[in-house]
Amino acid sequence: MIYGIGTDICDVRRIRASLERHGDRFAERVLSDAELAIWRARSQRWSERGVRYLATRFSAKEAFSKAIGLGLRMPMTWRTCEVGSLPSGQPIIVLHGALHEWFEARSLRAHLSVTDETDYAASFCVVEQADGAYGISANSY
Repeated sequence: MIYGIGTDICDVRRIRASLERHGDRFAERVLSDAELAIWRARSQRWSERGVRYLATRFSAKEAFSKAIGLGLRMPMTWRTCEVGSLPSGQPIIVLHGALHEWFEARSLRAHLSVTDETDYAASFCVVEQADGAYGISANSY
């Protein structure tokens, strides 16, 4: 059963401007430690690649926060929600701490799609709940 759907489009130029204005502090606020290491490596090779990486993560976390219905309220925080990748390259949501516990307690599962072009990054997230969780059956309305 679908628990929630979230989508987000992010202007890469806004992310670039935030990085220019605030430096690494902006990335450090949005990215988990693992994402931050990847961002730094990509930025070192080609700064634009780092900007797009940050924009896609920002967009994905926004879409996820909308799909779970919390927005950026506890237990949802930028750094407890991480965008990882399977060996195939498929993006996945990796949760930490209280957000992980909140998500698991509701028997939720997330599906994520992320894309970017020159000026925009976009994400779509569907969160589903296992049938029967919290006494909800497939026939409930």
